[in-house]
Amino acid sequence: MKLDIKICGLKTENAVAAALDGGASHVGFIFFAKSPRNVTIENAARLRQVAQGRAKAVAVTVDADDTTLERIIEGMKPDILQLHGHEEPARVEELKARYRIPVMKAISVREMRDLEALSAYQGVADSFLLDAKPSPGADLPGGNGVPFDWSLLASLDGEVDYMLSGGLNAANIGDALSIANPRGIDVSSGVERAPGEKDPDLIRAFFSAVQAARSKRK
Repeated sequence: MKLDIKICGLKTENAVAAALDGGASHVGFIFFAKSPRNVTIENAARLRQVAQGRAKAVAVTVDADDTTLERIIEGMKPDILQLHGHEEPARVEELKARYRIPVMKAISVREMRDLEALSAYQGVADSFLLDAKPSPGADLPGGNGVPFDWSLLASLDGEVDYMLSGGLNAANIGDALSIANPRGIDVSSGVERAPGEKDPDLIRAFFSAVQAARSKRK
């Protein structure tokens, strides 16, 4: 089975190049002022052109208002819109109809009952990103470098199209893939030298670890 790989929170051409050279299927750009990975629409649009034809560009937003979304969609022209806030199913449906691009809905997970939120979005969101639930009071809804119990995902129907996120890195991706068996993976802080600073060497190491893990399973 093909494994989608998304490198998220990109801000520089060197990081985008490392992601593309490694075989990333998706590149993510974050529009959230509190995040150290926050990027301007102009910079995201420029980097999106670098990835054109090689990887899908994902615009990551958090409870963004209509004006902000309009500027992002018009300025960057993403392939996918990722909603990483508290957007309700009706909001997802509204944005899909308005922009006519796929919408990925992030779901925060800490325990089994958190997965119950998926049912309300199935048939509405095009895909899901399952991320570790942040600690109470955390500024960021994701990108905190914390994994969750991947064994919880064994209960998911095989038809659920999701990317696994949360605390992934070169050291643990083998275990994550063997336990959760996701269709895609998403990494951000796990390939950084400091918050918001992607390290091309760590990106390359991550891809090598993914390849090694998948080779063992064949």
